Amino acid sequence: MGEMGAGHFIYIPSMILLGVVIGWILGSRAARDAYAAELRRREHDATRKAAKAAKGAGHAAPSP
Repeated sequence: MGEMGAGHFIYIPSMILLGVVIGWILGSRAARDAYAAELRRREHDATRKAAKAAKGAGHAAPSP
């Protein structure tokens, strides 16, 4: 087995740092997309709930 050269002390940490940076970018994108999806879901649920309430109010007994 040959000895490791000085290049390993630069190459290996730089590859680890590159992996951390790529993971940070992809993770932040995924978190941003999940947050946006949650906001859309809540807005959609609120719209459906309001429509259901309005529809239910329309079936109330008529006033004399």
